[in-house]
Amino acid sequence: MATSTSGTSKRTLYRLRGVAPTVDAMFGVLDPTRLDAVGAELDFPGERLGVPALLVTGSFEQPVASWCGEINRTTGCEVSRPVNRSAGLLMLAVDGEVYAIGYDQGFRLVPDRVKDRRFGLSFVIRRVDPAQIRDLVSHTPGGGRTDITLVPGGAPVWSLGVQEHAQIVRRLGGRLDGIELTIAQDNRTKISSVEGGTGLRMRLGIDAADLVADIRAIARVLRDEAPAPELEFVEHVVPVKGADLVTRLEERLDDMLGEVPDGRIAVAVPSDHWDDYGAAQAFATKVHSPEARLTDDFSLEYVLNRARVQRAGTRFAALRDGTVTLYAHTRAEKGDVIWTSSVLRWIEAEVELGARRFFLLDGQWYEIGEAYLEAIRSQVERLITDTPSVDLPAWVLGDRERDYNESVPDLRPGYVCFDRDNVRTALHRGNGVEICDLLSPDDALVMVKRAKGSDALSHLFGQAVVAVQTLLHSPEAGDGFARKVAAARPGRPLSEGFRPSRVVFAILLKDGTNLTADTLFPFSQVTLVQTAKILEAWGVEVEVIGIQATAAPPSRAGIRHLAA
Repeated sequence: MATSTSGTSKRTLYRLRGVAPTVDAMFGVLDPTRLDAVGAELDFPGERLGVPALLVTGSFEQPVASWCGEINRTTGCEVSRPVNRSAGLLMLAVDGEVYAIGYDQGFRLVPDRVKDRRFGLSFVIRRVDPAQIRDLVSHTPGGGRTDITLVPGGAPVWSLGVQEHAQIVRRLGGRLDGIELTIAQDNRTKISSVEGGTGLRMRLGIDAADLVADIRAIARVLRDEAPAPELEFVEHVVPVKGADLVTRLEERLDDMLGEVPDGRIAVAVPSDHWDDYGAAQAFATKVHSPEARLTDDFSLEYVLNRARVQRAGTRFAALRDGTVTLYAHTRAEKGDVIWTSSVLRWIEAEVELGARRFFLLDGQWYEIGEAYLEAIRSQVERLITDTPSVDLPAWVLGDRERDYNESVPDLRPGYVCFDRDNVRTALHRGNGVEICDLLSPDDALVMVKRAKGSDALSHLFGQAVVAVQTLLHSPEAGDGFARKVAAARPGRPLSEGFRPSRVVFAILLKDGTNLTADTLFPFSQVTLVQTAKILEAWGVEVEVIGIQATAAPPSRAGIRHLAA
């Protein structure tokens, strides 16, 4: 049998929570169905490793690969090839903590519910070189967006555009910065890469003593060291641990699930299964129903509709007990299963309890720390002004956003409406770029939005960044916008070489709620602060104002009644 000539091998190490450091407890958390599926064989290598340990080996077998039928239909050739993937899982207890390492498909045997979701990330922010970041995955709460950045050569973290106040880092990779591991035994200056999210992927010792020593070195870093100053922001978000608080959050989310969706619940792909998500061709979702709903992608609409028809007090449990199964083929047969998880792992939700802000992500509740919130709040208060530089009329409730924008030039001479009047460039050939909803008399870009949830404002803030960036860096876009202004405002063209100097976010919050740092959606606050940070770095002033609301005048209400 061939063996490795190196003393190390790149593996993913998981730390397990709630598992006693005994072989019986390790075996007890494994899923019997999954063990049967691989024809599992058990070994107990504790004597060699010097710590309690359990080894599971087996294989996932499929007599005929899922693609064989397609090949037959396409080519007429009879093809029958089996699939056989090996699976190995080593579980070991070191100094009272239980760890797991998967070999080939063995990682699929580790139950998600016992994984420490912050383990790999917590190590990396303490030991990766902040100037040599190679892999960054971050998530923006409130919008369900995940951004993946790969820099094979490495780059300083500050250059990667991490939105510290608006994004949650879910995985980070880079150059390992000086730690005594097996990989460095022969050469202390040897460079090794590391990636951390739920698991920790790095080169670990192969020999029993070396592997245990490496795990102990990792544990020492987590126990004794603080994060690198440049990466401290990663830990601004802390998991909620108190059982009573978790119960209150679940009850509040249960209430929300019975309400009409307002953007506070969105889709979020589980952080450690992006590859599975990309490979899946069918999704079977079951929420308190005998039959699963089969779709070609995860359907949030189906999940929320199913939750809403459950009895109050049972909706959260319906999602917790509901399942999402990913299939490698659209026929969605047993042999095509990639992975099955709780529905809760596929949604994110933002919840308020008094002045505290929480969100559910990957099935785990998190809270933004008070000091962090205060820092955000002070910046939001600076941006929201009671003395606006623009004079906008009240919004007649019942009017659409486009109706409002088109009415402003009639009510406030000097304003120009560019709602949906986009500028097209070679880069933006399709719908083009919406530079602003309104242009003020002194040439401020005014972005208007009626917002009932944070997702609408995320779109608004993103629109501003794209618009300003386009004007600053695309002469074609600048010329196109200047021509539109000249045509709409004869005799008052933009200055030659116009660069935007001010952006005004004009927001009608819900149905006229007064816009303050208290009433602005919590995730919109962090997104606003980061957007302002970007725009101000480009020399663009940012101002946020609330639009007043008014009921429709009798004449307009009567016209609407007759039209209905």
